[in-house]
Amino acid sequence: MYPNLYYLLKDLFHIDLPFLKIVNMFGLCVAASFLLCAWTLVKEFKRRQALGQFTYEEKEITIGKPASSTELILNFILGFVLGYKLVGIFFTEGAMANPQGFLFSSNGNIGSGIVVGLLFLFLKWKEKNKTKLAQPEKRKIRIWPSDRVGDIVIISAVGGFAGAKIFDNLENWNRFIQDPIGNLLSPSGLTYYGGLIVASISLWIYFRKHNMSFIRVADVAAPGLMLSYGTGRIGCQVAGDGDWGIVNTYPKPFSWMPDWFWSFDYAHNVNKEGVPMPNCTWDDYCMHLPQNVFPTPLYEIIVCIGLFFFLWSIRKKINVPGKLFGIYLFVNGLERELVEQIRVNTKYDIFGFHPTQAEIIAFLLMISGLVLVWKSKDWFKPYPVLEHN
Repeated sequence: MYPNLYYLLKDLFHIDLPFLKIVNMFGLCVAASFLLCAWTLVKEFKRRQALGQFTYEEKEITIGKPASSTELILNFILGFVLGYKLVGIFFTEGAMANPQGFLFSSNGNIGSGIVVGLLFLFLKWKEKNKTKLAQPEKRKIRIWPSDRVGDIVIISAVGGFAGAKIFDNLENWNRFIQDPIGNLLSPSGLTYYGGLIVASISLWIYFRKHNMSFIRVADVAAPGLMLSYGTGRIGCQVAGDGDWGIVNTYPKPFSWMPDWFWSFDYAHNVNKEGVPMPNCTWDDYCMHLPQNVFPTPLYEIIVCIGLFFFLWSIRKKINVPGKLFGIYLFVNGLERELVEQIRVNTKYDIFGFHPTQAEIIAFLLMISGLVLVWKSKDWFKPYPVLEHN
């Protein structure tokens, strides 16, 4: 396992760059998943815009104005925060020993914060000064849904992270009440479905504000959501963040199957769970599980990326809004329901049944998906154009 980029490069390529300890492998994969999702959104929005399935929104803007005091102050604050933390880590004694702890603490370097803040302020002033006019003009511009992908990704990231933390702490309530602040600020401990729910609600509000059909955007996003989930699970597997399966004592079913595909001990896992590894020199990451478990993130990577290609291949053949998203909901829930049978998670006691939080949500997603596929023709008008190719 590689908790951060430093250990990956050092182990595979013998490159020793201590500052790379601040690049968490799970966070890196999550960032990659958002970028891949954004790519699929732009590509699919443009295709559907050309087919007349989406239209633009007109907006009046003023060009030629110099940078306002508010813009300069906000840019200074942003630069200060980045400088205080990301640059300050190189100038704060002891910060590199525990970069994640430093980033999620109140510690930082004021000097580097001020310097980077002033740099951001100057760049904003310079950018606005280039387009400044003697007499500012008002113009109308057209904003297409594909132009809003940046906003969509940011809202998804913020809402997704908040929801993932909230639902994870609800699922692990005893752990949360022991250290509420620490658990809320910890970079680990995230629940995918919690992120999906809160991000969806946030996006629904955003789409409603800009007269964008939520169900049509959901169709656009369905393949990318599956791809981003599979990509995010790469981070879970590589970092060993605790999303592994139950102890696997079953004999390997096929001789050709690699041992690590069937059972794994998650050595050097980022959660630091298990028992100490002898002669380990990986700072605090010297633990491995005492018994091998099912590598469930690996299974989800394979299945979800495969489901992405399935959804991507059928997207042009469906002409009813909501149907593609309904299929996504069903296969997403089914995949998670199956993997939960061999995955470690907190179980609830409900009328004699003992489901996990993920199983409950996965079941609801499957039911919702089936209903949406079944009723989409009655609830929504067909798209104006169907592409044949």
